Amino acid sequence: MIFHLALAADWDAAVMAGEYRVSTLGRTLEEEGYIHASANPAQARGVAGRYYGHVTEPLVLLQIDEERLGCPVRLEVPEGADEAFPHIYGPIPVTAVTAVTPFSV
Repeated sequence: MIFHLALAADWDAAVMAGEYRVSTLGRTLEEEGYIHASANPAQARGVAGRYYGHVTEPLVLLQIDEERLGCPVRLEVPEGADEAFPHIYGPIPVTAVTAVTPFSV
C-alpha cells in the first residue's frame, strides 16, 4: 500500500470522474508528470507538516493498492530530499483506493 494526501473536494470530484488526477497541492498529474505519494502514514504526516500546514480545506489520506493502479510506480528521491517517495506515473482509478481517512495537519 502507498498513501496520498488529497483535498477532500478533489477526492469527491475524482469519485464522480472515476479517477484521481491531482499530483500535489495545486498541481495536476499533467503539470507535474506524476502523482506524489508516501510509502507509509508516517511519511505522509511529514509531508503534511512541510507542505500542508496552511491548508484550511478538509484533507483525506488515500490508501492505494499499487496492484490496482495499472500504471508504473517508482520510488524516487526528490531533489533536496533525503528519503525516497513513491511517484505514480498515471491517474489513480478510484477502484485502486482501498481506504479514505479524514486527515488533519
